[in-house]
Amino acid sequence: MNINEKYIKRCLELAENGLGNTYPNPLVGAVVVHENKIIGEGWHHEAGKPHAEVNAIAQVKDESLLKQSTIYVNLEPCSHFGKTPPCSDLIIAKGIKKVVIGMLDPFEKVAGRGIKKLMDAGCQVQVGVLEDQCKALNQRFLTYHLQKRPYIILKWAASQDGYLSPFLFPEIPKNPAPVWITGSQSKQLVHLWRSQEQAILVGANTVLADQPSLTTRLWKGKNPTRVILDPDLTLTAEAKVFNSETKSIWIHDEKIQNKNHSLSVSEPMQFAEDSLSKLMQILYKHEIQSLIVEGGAFTLNQFIQANLWDEARVFTGKSIFKKGTPAPTLPKEKIREEKIIDIDQLKIYRND
Repeated sequence: MNINEKYIKRCLELAENGLGNTYPNPLVGAVVVHENKIIGEGWHHEAGKPHAEVNAIAQVKDESLLKQSTIYVNLEPCSHFGKTPPCSDLIIAKGIKKVVIGMLDPFEKVAGRGIKKLMDAGCQVQVGVLEDQCKALNQRFLTYHLQKRPYIILKWAASQDGYLSPFLFPEIPKNPAPVWITGSQSKQLVHLWRSQEQAILVGANTVLADQPSLTTRLWKGKNPTRVILDPDLTLTAEAKVFNSETKSIWIHDEKIQNKNHSLSVSEPMQFAEDSLSKLMQILYKHEIQSLIVEGGAFTLNQFIQANLWDEARVFTGKSIFKKGTPAPTLPKEKIREEKIIDIDQLKIYRND
């Protein structure tokens, strides 16, 4: 690993601290280096607050050193006025002449303009250091801006014998007791994941069967926006997914008027063969960059059949149901990681 890679790697480590808090902004870390010593570092904490470059430069105790320093950042410094001033202007104003950047910013208001501004001001700019790792960190941001849809994570838990539930919808007992497949550590991990992603989606059948709240109650963090697919408006506003704990987007057939959406955003949609593409348009409009799909078998299989997923996180617990709703299946060659979480097995699939 050369010196530039070493410091971009540090930028990536810093940037990851912002996961779940920076939407709609990307994850960015920055370090200021003088004579091979870090004299300032920082990351973007939250949208609307100072960017990584600002925080890193603010840490430098002796600003006279900046003119002989290099600033490293995993993503191209911004060049436009948003909620904060352009970081490229700050770098120029502070007299920093060397800038090393992990990757270009695909956002149309930046997209090379930050680099051009720096170079026009006489800065020596290097781009493309650990680029693949930089893209991997900001896969949500990139998917949203390049594919006009959220980064999609499928998640489910299956019994040892391959069932999502001992019940086969619609043969579900009235007010059934919750059926937990995984242990407490896995449940807590799922709530951590929820805090890191921008939205979570389930179908109406899952709401009817499980009455979930879809919050991060087992982990300190932001609740994701809840996206509920309910074509026939079978749910009522009293369902937990429509309480005031967080925003809910209630998606239903456009032919049916929703009169019960005081605690949610009502989004009519035409449900047809290409309904998922219409759903992506709605989520893009709401600036949803990442989505966990925690629905039942029907909803999960819709995404799998459409090949509309980027990652899948699949738990296998110790339970044996013998019958019920079969869990979805994914090709074994897409498994990228396997872990043991206490008593459960976790497999991570990637749809590269």
